[in-house]
Amino acid sequence: MIKSAATKLQLRKAAERRGRRGETLATLLLLCKGYRILGRRVKTRAGEIDLIAKSLRGVVCFVEVKARPDEGLATEAIGARQRARIVHAAGLYLAGKPWPARFDVITVVPGRLPRHLKDAWRPDDI
Repeated sequence: MIKSAATKLQLRKAAERRGRRGETLATLLLLCKGYRILGRRVKTRAGEIDLIAKSLRGVVCFVEVKARPDEGLATEAIGARQRARIVHAAGLYLAGKPWPARFDVITVVPGRLPRHLKDAWRPDDI
């Protein structure tokens, strides 16, 4: 089936709205846990980081938010290439700052509370 340009645009806009909703839910979850939000949709020359937050222990968390129909699809949606891009963007953000950091994932699935996966990967794992 061939999709028209208008249909593709509508699908893209719907995905964008889902993503923004997911990021808002993820932000609320982190705030409830006592995290301080340092940035949303932070852009670097390496790419965008969905959320940057500081934990109660002072660890800077680079959070990738995935909104998908089920948990498995959400966690599988972050491939090695995307993790490498996020690590590179985080390095640019942290340049010259001696802050401890980690990489988290928050999955957003309809009908369920967002799930926070702390320390989801390490730069050495890529």
